Amino acid sequence: MPESLSLPNYGGQAVIEGVMMRGSQAVAIAMRAPNREIVLHTEALGSLYKSRIKQIPFLRGLVMLWDALGLGMRALTISANTQTGEDEKLEGPALYLTLGVSLAFGIGLFFLAPALASLLTNQLLNWNPWWGNLAEGVIRLGLLIGYLLLIGRIEDIARVFAYHGAEHKTINAFEAGAALTPESVGQFPLEHTRCGTSFLLTVVILSILLFSLLGPLPPFWHFASRLLMLPLLAGVAYEYIRWTAAHLKNPVVRWLIKPNLALQRLTTREPSPEMLEVAIAAFQEMRKSELAKQFVENPVK
Repeated sequence: MPESLSLPNYGGQAVIEGVMMRGSQAVAIAMRAPNREIVLHTEALGSLYKSRIKQIPFLRGLVMLWDALGLGMRALTISANTQTGEDEKLEGPALYLTLGVSLAFGIGLFFLAPALASLLTNQLLNWNPWWGNLAEGVIRLGLLIGYLLLIGRIEDIARVFAYHGAEHKTINAFEAGAALTPESVGQFPLEHTRCGTSFLLTVVILSILLFSLLGPLPPFWHFASRLLMLPLLAGVAYEYIRWTAAHLKNPVVRWLIKPNLALQRLTTREPSPEMLEVAIAAFQEMRKSELAKQFVENPVK
């Protein structure tokens, strides 16, 4: 999840029957075991999070998002293993192969399929290519919303979305200085400005603007441009999310982020008190690891 410039570098992600919380130096996963007890797993973040890449605008977004996907996939595996009692590891080549396949599916569904639809529409209806590019963007946006609506009807995914809501509420409560108890955290909003859902919508909106400006292209470059421009779109979207999160006091910014917050209603659900307990446990464990690591690196003299 993209972090804020003005707020602590905390992010979270819902996993199967659990929540992952990532700070600036450590990541913690809290999971419900079959006996309903909360199991915690923590580990330090890699050197990537301290490298100079984090200071390079646009490039940092691509690198950090890829690593966040890897962390999320590993968290899913750890959580699933905790609940099934199995001990399978998803790391190294297997992890990144899985990520690659997932990304290829997403790019094919949300970028190449709308591009194909716009080409066919132009040929069948003899539309102006500029209108075809605009129609492509509308199709892409419709696919995103439809996909989220569809998977949200699956019971297991709905539970993941509820944990996602618990994660948002916990971070909102912490940033407001409230007590981290289920009763207190439950009163906070489901939406959060640095959510990955906001990033997805921003990428789609930017793609509508950018691809519409490209105008008519030969079929090969029509598809190639969608692939070649994707890193640019992701980098710009990442920086936009960071910028809006750092300027929330500005009324124009609050107006700009309304669509992002609205879309999060599709990827969050009201969590149960038990889910809030898991999110709070993950956040507190992450904070404890962060503070301990800071003390080791910067001991009081």
